[in-house]
Parts: sequence; structure tokens; C-alpha cells
Amino acid sequence: MGSPPENSTLPGASSRAAVGRLTAGWQRRSRPPRLGEHDSRVGPLPTVREARRGPAGLIEAVTAAGLTGRGGAGFPTGSKLQAVASRRGPATVVVNGMESEPASEKDQALLAMAPHLVLDGAVLAARAVGAGTVHICLDRARPVQVDEVWQAAEERRLAGRDQVQLLIHDLPGHYVSSEETALISWLNGAEARPATVPPRPFESGVQRRPTLVDNVETLAHIALIARYGPDWFRSGGVRDAPGTMLVTISGGVSHPGVYEVAGGTRTGDILALSGAAERGHVLVGGYFGTWHHLDEVAHLPFTAAGLRTAGAAPGAGVLYVLPEQSCGVAETARVLGYLASQGAQQCGPCMFGLPAIADDFAQLADARPAGDVLDRLARRLAVIPGRGACRHPDGAVRLAASALTAFASDVRGHASRRACAARWRRASSALPLPRSRADGGWR
Repeated sequence: MGSPPENSTLPGASSRAAVGRLTAGWQRRSRPPRLGEHDSRVGPLPTVREARRGPAGLIEAVTAAGLTGRGGAGFPTGSKLQAVASRRGPATVVVNGMESEPASEKDQALLAMAPHLVLDGAVLAARAVGAGTVHICLDRARPVQVDEVWQAAEERRLAGRDQVQLLIHDLPGHYVSSEETALISWLNGAEARPATVPPRPFESGVQRRPTLVDNVETLAHIALIARYGPDWFRSGGVRDAPGTMLVTISGGVSHPGVYEVAGGTRTGDILALSGAAERGHVLVGGYFGTWHHLDEVAHLPFTAAGLRTAGAAPGAGVLYVLPEQSCGVAETARVLGYLASQGAQQCGPCMFGLPAIADDFAQLADARPAGDVLDRLARRLAVIPGRGACRHPDGAVRLAASALTAFASDVRGHASRRACAARWRRASSALPLPRSRADGGWR
């Protein structure tokens, strides 16, 4: 058994907000650790008996730890495990490593630097819910990642490490294809588009079996909780946000990257790790998130409860600081155009509503609106939420509405055909967008 990863300051960080559990030792590596190296750092994979007294004990430990999902929804992980374990018949585990959020890199970093920690968590979760197969879903546009995870799984197979089957899948990387029902749909032989619920995955998922779908970071935390227990996990963070989390910080900062921080850390302290300015605007949560003045959120804990007062949420653990020379209206227009192109095309809001909103924002960004663009946006943003076949339209509307508020002064100027100074300087695009893919398929 290894020693628990010690809290450590990340390179370039000066705040106590930065810790190292999942990320312990990353700065000393240039490649994924081999299985033996992994075991020497965190200890060997606990047996069924050792993993907090068997499968039921593992679920109890994860529940006591207070771990919540790190993929964006933030649902209690112990409850998800229990829901699947309580169903009849063999279960299935799906590892969500798609990370379709363009502004996030945390899952890619975790799979690159600690793939065995993720696979440990997946195997332990499979044992806990009674699953014999683990499906690991990755974006086929990242072939290096797919190959590295396959090699890690193959290393485990040759070592006789696991009593469950690990299957690697490369899926089409549409924005909505990372939604859990889209993964299950693809694994069942259909297209990687979100499906209507019920039934929910824990009721009927892959091959109609009870299915647990968890994000890779969530599973990595499970691997550490199984080794060191819930009290150790709760020794980091605060009562209503225990443990640590990975956050991707980018944009107008000196040190962009993936940071591990204690739960409940103030948003401003997290941004300080990357050398962010103390003024300006920040996108919180990713492309389904919200724009804010920095001073509106800096004092708030980077948690669902803490950010709720500002109408924000951590989402996929994203903080994007708008560069000083960039136009927030133009950047939002670019993202909305991308989101409109990424819909599953299964309902009216996705097929017609989002393209209309994206077009309105494009006119606004160019300071050449046709008619009363703000009136049109107000009407469209009011009728779309809650009417889509999935949450994609709601997320895009949330982003658009927040931009109208956060950049209100610039919005008024653009609507009056007076572009802001950043727009006239034609600053280069800032927010990352994936390159268009030629196949455009859903299989």
C-alpha cells in the first residue's frame, strides 16, 4: 500500500488553493506512468475485501466521502452507484472520457498523466455495482489519447490485473455526443445522439442492463477513496464541497492550464493561480455556462451552491478570462454559431431556434443588425428553454442571455451600429473551437 498523495503546490502557483492529489507527481513526468510506477505512487488496487470491506462498503465509503460527479451535473456519486447496484441482473459501467467542452482540458490531462488511476476507479465501480464489462468512451479525434488508454488497458490485461473486461471505444466528437444517453445509444449500435428519458441509464442502459455512467475525474477520485477512505477525502475542501477538483483556466491569464484545487475555494483565489487580472470578464462553467464581471464572482466559492447567487455554476470546471483586447459580444457570437452547428437536430429548438439566435448574435457582433435585434433575441431566448429534446438548447440560451447582461454596454453600442473598440481593432478570436470534421457522422 502506498502513501496518500500529499497536498502540493502546482508549478507557478502561489495560493494555498492549489493542491496535488489526482495531480501528484505530474510535473515530474513527460509520459503516462507504467502500471508498476502507478502502484508505487498510490498503492496497488485494493482487493474486493480491502476496498472498504467489499462492494457495499465501497459504495458506503464514496457516499460518506460526499463525492459528486465531476462531469458537470454534480450528482452524488454514491447515490448513482447505489441506484445501479440495487437493480436486478448484471450491470455495465461506462467511462465518459469524451470531454466535448472545447474550453476544458482536465479530462484529457488526467487520461494523459494518470490513466491507471481512472481505470482503477472504473474497475472498482464495476465490482461495486456487479458489472463484468467497462466501456471506455473517447473522442476519435484524439487518436493519441485513444492509443495511450488502450495501451494502459492492455498492460493491465497482460498483468492479470482486473477481473472485468475493459473495452476502448472511439466515438464521433460532437458536442452533444458526451451526454450519457448519447454514449449508451452509440454503444447499443445507434447514433451518438442524446435520447429521451425515462428509462434512465441506471434502469436500462447498455444492452438494457443497469448502467453506471461516470466522468473520468469522478472515477479517479473513487480510486483514491477506496485506498485512503472518506475521512482522507474530506480532509480537503469544505463540508458541502469536500475533496478536490480539476479546473481548466485559460484566456487572458499568464499561466493557463489544468489546476487541482480544494473544494470550496473562492473563484478569485483559483484565478490567481493562473495570474489572471483582477478586472474584466470571466466565462464560468464552459459553453453552457455564463459570463460575469470578475468582481461579481471572485469572492464566491467555486461550487454549485456558492455560485448560485450569481446565477452561475462550475459546470465542467472551466474558467475562461476574456482577454483585454477581445470583444465579448463577438466571442459569444462565435460560440453560439458553433453550438448551433452541434445540435442533434431532433427538435425544433435545436433545428430552428439556435440557428436563429446565432444569426442574431452574428449581426450584433458585426454591428449591422437587421431591425430590432435585441427585441428578437428577448423573444427567442424566452421561449426556447425547457422545450428541447435534450439540454443543448437550454445551455446555449443560458450563454446568450448572460452575454447580453455581462456586456450590456457593448451590446447597446453594437445594436446601435457602433461596434466596441475591441471589435474595431479586429482582435483575433480567443475562445477555442474545434476544427470542423469532414465526415460529420454520428456513428
